[in-house]
Amino acid sequence: MTTRKEKMPVAFLPHGGGPWPFMDGDFGDAKGIAGLRTYLESVKSLPKTAPKALLVVSAHWEESVPTVMTSDAPPMFYDYGGFPPSTYQLKWPAKGDKKLAGRVRALLEGAGFQTAENAERGFDHGTFVPLMLTYPGAEIPTVQLSLKRGLDPAEHLAIGRALAPLREEGVFIIGSGMTFHNLRAFFGPAGEEAAERFDAWLREAATAPQAQRDELLTRWSMAPMARAAHPREEHLIPLMVIAGAAGADRGTVAYNGTFANKRLSAYHFV
Repeated sequence: MTTRKEKMPVAFLPHGGGPWPFMDGDFGDAKGIAGLRTYLESVKSLPKTAPKALLVVSAHWEESVPTVMTSDAPPMFYDYGGFPPSTYQLKWPAKGDKKLAGRVRALLEGAGFQTAENAERGFDHGTFVPLMLTYPGAEIPTVQLSLKRGLDPAEHLAIGRALAPLREEGVFIIGSGMTFHNLRAFFGPAGEEAAERFDAWLREAATAPQAQRDELLTRWSMAPMARAAHPREEHLIPLMVIAGAAGADRGTVAYNGTFANKRLSAYHFV
């Protein structure tokens, strides 16, 4: 158990699109691509001491109950299609952590959630793409936790609250998603207004005091152009888990830039 002074931060990261850092091209947004890369490379310096483990909540895994990976050596799960052959050879060989997986299940079940485990699941691109930039040496044991189908924001805030003790046990909890995720509007100008307006609202919501933050995030779909920014909310819901785990810690806008010319943000809670 670490001391209060050493309590780990929690972070919500935008992971971009597909295996973007490992292919040619800039999605028509060279400045934005460079900025996101630089930000993700900087996240390693957020914890003051090296984490004992990472717990990652990716937008790309949903199950009927919160489910943890339990493989000692999780494989790669190339959950994308149509990209160059080299992107199906990417490797991020972080070890798993069965003890952490068990602790996650115990905390969630203590909070009234049913849970499950999966020994076959590999790291999806919501985990390995950003973390290949943040932790290129894959030196820290890593466990993925699924979202719960239904994507209820209040439930995911509660999941995060249940996981908060991990912060004092050396675990860096990371949510990986996007603050704009409308694939039909990603390439072209159609989604730019939605991305700007929703992101402006979200920056206010995510940095508000805890009670107000939770209320706003719970009713996120009422925000300006919310459904234009997120026709389906799986890429936003990891933020709810992170906000829940943050407790009373205030959020900060750690990064605000663009990807394919669509506004997006990252949030840290320390």
